[in-house]
Amino acid sequence: MKSDPNRILRLIPLFAGSVGGVLLLLNRLMTIQLTESQARSDVLGVILSGVLILVGLIWQQIQPRSPDAVTLIGEEGMEFHPNLPDSIKTELAWASHLVLTNTVTRSLVVYYQDKVLLRRGILSPNSQVTPGKILQRVLETQKPVYLVNLNLYPGKIEFDYLPLNTQGVICQPLGQNGVMILGANVPRSYTKQDENWIEGIADKLTLTLETELSPTKL
Repeated sequence: MKSDPNRILRLIPLFAGSVGGVLLLLNRLMTIQLTESQARSDVLGVILSGVLILVGLIWQQIQPRSPDAVTLIGEEGMEFHPNLPDSIKTELAWASHLVLTNTVTRSLVVYYQDKVLLRRGILSPNSQVTPGKILQRVLETQKPVYLVNLNLYPGKIEFDYLPLNTQGVICQPLGQNGVMILGANVPRSYTKQDENWIEGIADKLTLTLETELSPTKL
């Protein structure tokens, strides 16, 4: 699992406030004669220590923690539909490489004209795609769907062609005839920049598929 890189930062106010409060207490106990100026300083010090402790406690609750990554279950590989022309294979290989190397995607499936054109990354034992409600909605609306934490969605069962422990999924339409399905090993991991990047790659891939690939070629 990935450790939280901000853990130490969030603990600094809590630690500083606690140390300050202890030092103020020791200073008061060791003072034989208390002056008015020292009393005022002690009050101010207690307030500052309390604020630091409060900030530290609040940060423990509201600071975002990095989600934990998992190792996806499956074998790494790349599989093309056997009847694809070489030009389409090249385009798919290029697009999938860009997505896998520039985003958190670990598993990728291209489903087009009711067939799986490409599987790449960590592969599930199941190579067949049966569109469920989510995929059908993407095809009908031509709008992508981002499931930030797949484990929270009852409909995750339709993604049995992705690794069993896939954490996040993006379903990106490829025109009216297909969808590119991306699986990540970390929940809530795709940024808006990632989504824009994936959309751009999908638009380029869609243009190629619609231009060069007809149903008779598969």
